[in-house]
Amino acid sequence: MKLCVFPKKSDEEKNKALAAKKNSRMYEAFNGVPYAERVILMPHCMRNIKMCKAKEMGSYYLCAECGACKIGSISKKSKELGYKALYVLKGGKAVKKLVEELKPKAALGVACYFEGVMGMQESEKHGLAVQFVPLTKDGCVDTDVNLEEVFKTLARKS
Repeated sequence: MKLCVFPKKSDEEKNKALAAKKNSRMYEAFNGVPYAERVILMPHCMRNIKMCKAKEMGSYYLCAECGACKIGSISKKSKELGYKALYVLKGGKAVKKLVEELKPKAALGVACYFEGVMGMQESEKHGLAVQFVPLTKDGCVDTDVNLEEVFKTLARKS
């Protein structure tokens, strides 16, 4: 299935290959970072905008775990594991600001391939160990992700 149709995102195969290469290269480094030093960066397009109770905080949302979308389940799991934070980003440019403010050592990003690669590149500039889980359905609204894959990545450690 062709995912995103935006011209800027048209090089999907290149982004898939780059994401896979970066995930492989950073696999062990990510696993070696304690949960308390990791953040999760989620896309706002996964929110169910008709039911979402997330609190808007400028360039991101704080999940209210209202159950309207899968982000709540991911947020709950990350808290159980002791993750530093989970943010629902309005756009990829928020990555730089949050990384500079929070100073995490690792980041797990969920996004379309285009945004995911951009986020990985920005996070790596700040020395973060990064892992990326692609959306299974994108299109910038009502998107989806494989929860099993996200949970498996969240729980990884050395």
